[in-house]
Amino acid sequence: MSSDKVPVIALAGNPNTGKSTVFNALTGLNQHTGNWPGKTVTLARGEFYWHGNRYTVVDLPGTYSLFPNSPDEEVARDFICFARPDVTVVVTDATCLERNLCLVLQVFEITRSVVVCVNLMDEARRHGMTIDTKQLTQELGVPVVACSARQGEGITELKDTVAGIAVGVGKEKMRPHQVRYHREIETAVARLEPYLRALDIGPSPRWLALRLLEQDPKVVEWLQGPRPSTTDLAPTLASKRRKKVAVWPR
Repeated sequence: MSSDKVPVIALAGNPNTGKSTVFNALTGLNQHTGNWPGKTVTLARGEFYWHGNRYTVVDLPGTYSLFPNSPDEEVARDFICFARPDVTVVVTDATCLERNLCLVLQVFEITRSVVVCVNLMDEARRHGMTIDTKQLTQELGVPVVACSARQGEGITELKDTVAGIAVGVGKEKMRPHQVRYHREIETAVARLEPYLRALDIGPSPRWLALRLLEQDPKVVEWLQGPRPSTTDLAPTLASKRRKKVAVWPR
């Protein structure tokens, strides 16, 4: 890993999945807060060191979908799409996993660098539930890590998995499951993808094609106007009253 490149890890997930507890377990007290550019939505940012390398973790607002209905959900979507994190960890609730997989499949349409964190395993066991993470890994095509963040269970494995993907170890083997739509939609997507891929602008050409077919105003505006670089979306640190805070550019 280049010494001047600090991988960015995004934590996404439905509300009440224990995502912030996972964030705290990863980063400890090494945390800062700040706003997304142009929004009043607050993001938590932290760091952890693993095997001699430093990683930045951003705790995104809880969201049920990447089809935003609120500023919080819009920020979560925009960060995954346009800030281009090196790894996106989708935190799910082991006690209602099926409901959480909707967001997982949506993230798959944007990026291949995904880890599914099945959190609250202690609650699942208390209800007599078991989760076959090996089978889930095979079905979803990305690493699935079982965790109970409150007890620190699975955090070491999660760090190992995230770090491996961030530095490219085994990344080429990841094959996220893709939802296939009606034949007419897939035909239109196939026609658009080559043009969007040639632009080489960040988000998955397939995801962009699907959003253009929906006439998503955010994506249309983004494609037509000047696009910020990933460094424009990264926080900078400032000292204020002896407390470090993240100042997000506006």
